[in-house]
Amino acid sequence: MLTDNPYAELSAIIPGAFMQAYVAAMILCVAGGTLFDIVHKRSASYFFRNWRNVQDSGNRSLDIGQVIALGTKALLIDALASGEFCNVRRRIAHLMGMYGFLIYAVTTFVMVFGYSDSSAATPAILPMLWYLGGLLVCMGGYWFWFFIRVDVAAEGHSPFRLVRADLFVVSLLLSNTAGLIWAGLQSAGSSWSLVFLAVYLAATTLLFVSVPWSKFSHMFYKPAAAFQKRIEDANGTRRNLPQPADEPDIFGRERGLPRNF
Repeated sequence: MLTDNPYAELSAIIPGAFMQAYVAAMILCVAGGTLFDIVHKRSASYFFRNWRNVQDSGNRSLDIGQVIALGTKALLIDALASGEFCNVRRRIAHLMGMYGFLIYAVTTFVMVFGYSDSSAATPAILPMLWYLGGLLVCMGGYWFWFFIRVDVAAEGHSPFRLVRADLFVVSLLLSNTAGLIWAGLQSAGSSWSLVFLAVYLAATTLLFVSVPWSKFSHMFYKPAAAFQKRIEDANGTRRNLPQPADEPDIFGRERGLPRNF
């Protein structure tokens, strides 16, 4: 089962060209939804306006080598290693979900466009990576959903409580879970595979069509925001934010943490 391309098997009832068109449409949904989100929220204009303010209000000038070094750190630490998460459990869960989704998405693309409607045998490593990516998403996502979420772990809400901000993670988990179950049932020859195929397609469509209203597009903003923050810290830009708890206030007193922290 783990070495079988589920999309090649599916081509017996759904043509490979249809699957390829569907994947292409979902990619366009992500691109279009992200652009809509940028225009609607004016994220790009805010970023560039703030970038100019950072350049003008900094106390120290940075040369091109320093800027490249800061960009490299933002990419390696903040983007690829999720360095913005102080909570170790949340960071691990996020990394599992992020890299699992990347592996899952890339192998899906390769198997659909390269081997779904072809006489060539699918390399065994591709389905194995597909299953691995899906499992990583489920492990990290369900761990976050039931045990790490702030409103569940700290505020005592039911783990089944849903709000608009949960749209991305819920549709992602439902898509991957249904996809793995569908592939397993299809490989076993079960008629229930068609039921989970329908759920898989519905959840996947929701995941990509809902980009303008979910947190999907945030993955494109975070590296830029992390890079800008490192530039601000390096050139001494003044920010309209409270001082950190371990810095003295305007009277020179140590601020410290609340007693009940």
